Amino acid sequence: MNIRMTIYILGILLFFEGVFMAVPTVTAAVYHEPELLLFAVIAALCLLAGIVITRFKPQNKNLFARDGFVIVALSWLVLSLIGALPFWISGTIPKFVDAMFEAVSGFTTTGASILHDLAPVPKCMLMWRSFTHWVGGMGVLVFIMAILPLAGGQNMYLMKAESPGPSVSKLVPRVRKTAMLLYIIYFVMTVAEFVLLLIGGMPVFDAINISVATAGTGGFSCNPAGMPYTPFCINVITVFMFLFGINFSCYFLLLHKKFKEALTDELKVYLGIIVFAIVTITLNVRHLPMFRGTGEALMHSSFTIGSLLSSTGFATVDFNQFPVYSRTLLVMLMFVGACAGSTGGGIKVSRFIILFRNMGNELRVMTHPRQVKKVRMDGHQVDAEIIKSVHVYFAVYIMIYVISMLILTVDGLDLTTNFTAVVATLNNIGPGLELVGPTSNYDVFSTGSKCVLIFDMLAGRLELFPIVLLLAPSTWKK
Repeated sequence: MNIRMTIYILGILLFFEGVFMAVPTVTAAVYHEPELLLFAVIAALCLLAGIVITRFKPQNKNLFARDGFVIVALSWLVLSLIGALPFWISGTIPKFVDAMFEAVSGFTTTGASILHDLAPVPKCMLMWRSFTHWVGGMGVLVFIMAILPLAGGQNMYLMKAESPGPSVSKLVPRVRKTAMLLYIIYFVMTVAEFVLLLIGGMPVFDAINISVATAGTGGFSCNPAGMPYTPFCINVITVFMFLFGINFSCYFLLLHKKFKEALTDELKVYLGIIVFAIVTITLNVRHLPMFRGTGEALMHSSFTIGSLLSSTGFATVDFNQFPVYSRTLLVMLMFVGACAGSTGGGIKVSRFIILFRNMGNELRVMTHPRQVKKVRMDGHQVDAEIIKSVHVYFAVYIMIYVISMLILTVDGLDLTTNFTAVVATLNNIGPGLELVGPTSNYDVFSTGSKCVLIFDMLAGRLELFPIVLLLAPSTWKK
């Protein structure tokens, strides 16, 4: 374990968190809010701590797989702890565990909240909530790698540990350039949505918040009324939720006019799921009193599907009132999630493709033992190590899910609430059903249960392994 390099990277992280807090600081200045001093002081302390720590550069800058997992897990814990301080110290969220829940929910792009009413919340706090989505969406260490060189060629371990999906590949030979390209695409798409929302008549403050939250597939709303926007704005948000759920490598390939390579197996399945869900749920809900005709049902169904499949978590209607078929399918979409290499959460479409194709091969081998079948994606054979990692992922996922469910039962809440709360946090969705539905919040849980859900949010965003390995005794052995 390279302890000195770990501390050095945490110092860089603290410095950049201080830089990130410039956004709510400027917001507080614009709206003349007293929280300006609080954000400025926390930002200054983060910058100072980062400068002091990074003055002691380690001689050994080599990083390996174990280092990558530990650094990523510790980075997200530190990021969330510091990010919770403004909520707690200002009194916006009086209990520290609740403030930590809100901060973790923001950075992991979950969007689950304990706040009952946004009306009294200062605009700078609302901006900080939403901006944490944008910071966490692509990954804070990916951002740092885009700006600074960290550990030579071995910083790929950091990207693999932080980026969503069963495998991560470089778009270009240099990892730093790959990170920079990802963030350029991320930034341009965010600005594009922001401009379109302004054209649709959305207020500037709301447009900034909604754009950064959509980009990170988060879900924190900045408006006490929820999503009271024009159909044009609703449709724009819907489209961008689907777009941010696509592997960013596809956009890189499209920019280089490699259209055939961009249409991957995962993208085809992702688009197929979207079409199937939109058609069937629209037909299932179009007769509900909350909708005025099929057109409105189509708009809100598409928005809800985009929100839950991409793990964004916005809501324009209370889908808790949908018929059983629609609610069941929506919960299934929460499990599936978006594409690998996107800002979305969930198990990821590519993992399900690998799992089902491998299952099909194993069944064929049972009936024809002499056949040799390989799992293929996009015309290439999937490595045995990736298949193995997918199986391990599912095993760990089920273990965490079952343990979390059992602990939540102590609160005595109903099964649907507990079941969907774990689904929504472990898959970084946000809203669930019943007591944690789109019109409710997570304050119904006890402090202990909130700690479990905080763990689930971090585990889900970091693809389980970094958080689990951080707690494993074997990780810390020499």
